[in-house]
Amino acid sequence: MVLSRFWLVIFISSIGFVLFSLFSGNSYTIDNILNGKKDDAILISEKYLHEIPKFIQDSIANSDEQTFIINRTTANPDTTYVYKNKTVKIYSGVQKSDGLLPTCKNTLLDLILPLIAYLAFFCGLMELLIISGASDKLAKVLSPVFVKVFPSIPKNHPSISYMTLNFSANFLGLDSAATPFGLKAMQSLQEINPDKDKASDAQIMFMCLHASGLTLIATSIIGYRAAAGAENPADVMLPCIITSFIGTIAAFLIVGLKQKINFKSASLVVGLMVLIAAIIGLLMYVNHLDLIGKNYFTTNLSALILVGIIIFTLIFSFFKEKKFGEANTTVYEAFVAGANNGVKTGVTIFPYVLGMLVAISLFRNSGLFEIISNWIAFAFSNMGVSKEITDALPVALLRPFSSAGSRGFLIDSMNTFGADSMTGRLSSIFQCSAESTFYVIAVYFGSVNIKNTRYALGTMLLVDVICVITAIFVARWFF
Repeated sequence: MVLSRFWLVIFISSIGFVLFSLFSGNSYTIDNILNGKKDDAILISEKYLHEIPKFIQDSIANSDEQTFIINRTTANPDTTYVYKNKTVKIYSGVQKSDGLLPTCKNTLLDLILPLIAYLAFFCGLMELLIISGASDKLAKVLSPVFVKVFPSIPKNHPSISYMTLNFSANFLGLDSAATPFGLKAMQSLQEINPDKDKASDAQIMFMCLHASGLTLIATSIIGYRAAAGAENPADVMLPCIITSFIGTIAAFLIVGLKQKINFKSASLVVGLMVLIAAIIGLLMYVNHLDLIGKNYFTTNLSALILVGIIIFTLIFSFFKEKKFGEANTTVYEAFVAGANNGVKTGVTIFPYVLGMLVAISLFRNSGLFEIISNWIAFAFSNMGVSKEITDALPVALLRPFSSAGSRGFLIDSMNTFGADSMTGRLSSIFQCSAESTFYVIAVYFGSVNIKNTRYALGTMLLVDVICVITAIFVARWFF
């Protein structure tokens, strides 16, 4: 219900603002809102040739393409004059994201189809883990800790192994594997959900822990920083880990208090201590490496572990081939059956993702997001927050809505202020330490047709705020 109302508010307010801008004269056309593509020039006016300044007329006349561009300054975007069909079209600025119709197309071609491919492959592997019995063994090992965090889940339930694989993939930056494992976990949790239309306590806890974004190897962030010319691209890795870890703990405590979880459980404390020890150990190892060593380690660790999971699954299935015979199937047929289920899951979540991304597209292109972002930055600056921090806030504000959009702001902030500036580093931490909340909710709850997400959205947004505040303090501490 909360998600539905939030979606409606974004949609209606964005459309209302677009129409207001058009009829008040602040916008010349709304065609870009519908058909424009990201980074396209925006049409702001159209005039007859004699209505524009004489020097521009002369420049157009002397141009083979009948075009004149006033170069961008720090304060103003490019302004381009194009003479065509007896009029001069004037363009200024670029579109923030794809328009409504291109978003519909790209959601299917660039997002859903690749996601379906990932789902098909990893769901095929999951089917092998299930039939071979590997998932049951993993669930039995981790059950003492998970039943404390998820008290409504029966002991040794298969969802435990799926959630473990999802958390592990997130921890190592394996996004392509994390989503299929997570969707399988949601489907498994849905089987024991007494109210199929309402998110269960276990599903909410899983979603909030997943969305807190605990990551050890921020491979993509390191890549962006290296491309931007950072002296040490991996220097934000420790701040990213600390920020995302605090976000994860905050998510656990907030949801745990709501669900009245026993935080004094010995197995829970031991599990937390093991996790902290693992993080500290890996950090100590990475910290003693030189720059090339860090880049080599972070580039290869995640890939090697993913390959290891695939090899283990296939070898274990080979030795447990008898179990596949007992289930009246073969290893290959089981993989195909699992892959088929993955394809069906991808088709199911498509409308949910489409609806959310179209709303976000309207929100960004309407100009409403930029106004709200500027207001928040202005409020922070009046509170004494330094400009270096307020310049990085657009990344934090857009991150819950769009990973690609916030990534664009991240790259722009590093290009504008420098990869090794406080703004560039803080933007990197913002990008790494949180999840695309609305996308995640649409995908995960949509995959099991959950209509009432209860307090999941509010908690996830609160955790996003905690991560933003933590990132600011950690960045100031480190840099």
